Parts: sequence; C-alpha cells; structure tokens
Amino acid sequence: MTVLQSIFLGIVQGLTEFLPVSSSGHLAILENMFHIETDGGMLFDIMLHVGTLLVVFVVYRKDIWKMICEAVFMFVDICSNLKTFLLNKIHKTSLKYKKIIHNSYRKFVVLVLVSTVPTGLIGVLGSDLISDAGDTLLIPGICLLITAVLLLMADTVREGNKLPRDISYRDALIIGAAQGCATLPGLSRSGTTIAVCLLCGMDRRFAVKYSFILSIPAIMGAAVLEIKDVIEEPIMMSQVGIYAIGMVFAAIVGYICIKTMLVVVRNKKFAYFSAYCTVVGLIAIAGHFLL
Repeated sequence: MTVLQSIFLGIVQGLTEFLPVSSSGHLAILENMFHIETDGGMLFDIMLHVGTLLVVFVVYRKDIWKMICEAVFMFVDICSNLKTFLLNKIHKTSLKYKKIIHNSYRKFVVLVLVSTVPTGLIGVLGSDLISDAGDTLLIPGICLLITAVLLLMADTVREGNKLPRDISYRDALIIGAAQGCATLPGLSRSGTTIAVCLLCGMDRRFAVKYSFILSIPAIMGAAVLEIKDVIEEPIMMSQVGIYAIGMVFAAIVGYICIKTMLVVVRNKKFAYFSAYCTVVGLIAIAGHFLL
C-alpha cells in the first residue's frame, strides 16, 4: 500500500464512519474495484477504526467521563448491596438496599451494556459471513440500498422525545441487534442505529449521542477479537507507518463529520444521503455483474 492509498482510504473511513453511508461498504467496494492490496489488511482496518474511535472520545468526552464514574459508583453500590444481603441473611436484619439506577447517566450505562450484548452475539456468530460479504460487490451494494430505505424512514418518523429515563431495555436490545446486523458491509452502522433509535422514539440529538457512544464497545470488542488474526498476518514494519498516516486522516475527517451529523439529524436531511446510498449501491451491484 502506498501513502496516497492510505490517506485516501483514511479519508473515506473518516467520511463514511460517521456519515450514514457505510464505511465498511465503501472500503469493500473500493478495494474490490481498484484491487487495492493492504498487505496486512486486518491491521489497517483496525487502525482506521481506532482513529475514528478516538474522535468519539474527544467529542463526547464529558458524557463518557460521567458514564465511567457512574459505572464505578454502580459497582460500589452493588458490592454494598451484596454486603447488606449477607448481613440481612446472617443476622436476620432488615437493612435497606441502595438503589442502583437512580440517575440518567447510570441508566445510560446500563442501556449501552444491554445493547452491546446482541451486537456481540451477532458479530461473533456471523463473523465468517461478514468476512465473506466484503469479498464481493453484490452484498455491499444490496446493503447500501437497505441503508437508503432506513435513512428515508428516519427522516419521516414522528418526532420523539425519549431520553435515558424513558428508554426501555427492550429498545436497547433492538438497537443493539440493529448494530450487530450493520457489521455487514454496506449497511451503515451510524445510519442504521440512528434510524432505529428514532423509530424507538428517542430525542433526535440523543439518538446521535447514543449511536456514537454505543460504537465504542463494539469497535473495541471487534479489535480484541481480531488481534489473533493480526498477529498471524505477515506485516512489513514499513507499512505500519503508512497505516498510521491513514489513521490520522481518518480521525481528522471523522471529527468534522461527527459534528456534521448533529446538524443533519436535527434538520432532517437524511434524504440526501439516502439518494447517495442508492446511487452507490446500484453502481456496486452493476459492477458485480459487469466487472
């Protein structure tokens, strides 16, 4: 891989990770159409995703820090309740238990954990299918058309106002399952999860926040599972520096795009991205049969 190819794919990753047009779909299409060899593609893909993951931490740093703190406090309260349970059993007392989920950030933490379960199960069980789907233009093309439909639905759905306190764990499971399905190339992770969040009645601004923060455990989990494959791949050290350049460009462009998405969702401008996904999807499908 050349430096220019790395920069190009980094820009594509940054643009498509947060804009609802599928980063994996675009990368699969570009690599298939232009026969780009990444010479250790798994590591390169992980580094690109790490670059965009850092952007989420930067943009939502205050929310993420509060969530981490509340997660620690929840663990302390659970341990305290366990101690209370044992004391009540042993000494036949009636000590009161602490309420674990008593604020919005604690509920937010639990919702993300609940959503992560179906995402992880689908990701692990369907890993072979997901890997094979990226080797052809047909699947990414079809999935981009599905993304286009979801984006139109997101624009037309009735305005919701649900915040963490109003969101059910059933909603969280549905959103997590949608994110798991969006590991297929061409099915936009951000577009799919934001659309499903809006269909579940979430506030539009919070839907964006939920979608991007939910990506953190998904990307980190996928990276951990792929470490073994990365170690087994023949990687030239000279390529690692080139990969890093792509990662930096993915982060810079991703920061701009995540800010753009807040405006897009608030102003209901998904229709433009829906049209784009339709065009690219049809081109990919045509390419499958013609190339």
